[in-house]
Amino acid sequence: MERFVLALALLAVGSTMGLAQMASSEGKPFVVEYYYKAKWGHADEFLRLFKKNHYPVLKKQVEMGRMLKVWMDQPRYHATEDGRWDFRVTIVFKNATLANEPFDEDALKKQLFPDQETYTREEQRRFEILAAHWDVPVKSVALEGK
Repeated sequence: MERFVLALALLAVGSTMGLAQMASSEGKPFVVEYYYKAKWGHADEFLRLFKKNHYPVLKKQVEMGRMLKVWMDQPRYHATEDGRWDFRVTIVFKNATLANEPFDEDALKKQLFPDQETYTREEQRRFEILAAHWDVPVKSVALEGK
C-alpha cells in the first residue's frame, strides 16, 4: 500500500511539474519533430501523398497563426534499418498550449479537400505504406552561459 501511495504521489508531482514547465514556456515556440519511415520502395509515394494531402493542412495552420513554421528534412545518407527514417517534418507551434489543445482539423480538411472520398482513401494509403511513425517534442539546450 505504501508503494501505491508513493507511486501516486510521484505521478502527481510529475504531472504538476509538466504543467508548470508548459506554463513557464507558454509564450515560447513549441517544436515537435515527426518522423516517418516508409516501407522499402514507397518513400516517393509517401512524399507525393504527403505533399498533396497533408502539407496543405499544415500550411493553412501556419497561415492561421497556430503554427509558425513547417519544414521537411530527408537524410542525405542511409542508416541501419533499426535507426532508419525517411522524412522528418518539423513543426514550430506558436506555443505549447496551441500545440496541445484540441483543434478541429476535420473542418479544415473538408474546406481544403471537397472530394473527401479521394482524400480519405489517399490518406489511408499514406499510412498503409509506413513502416513506422513517431513524434518527438524537442527543446533547445543553451550551450553558452550557466
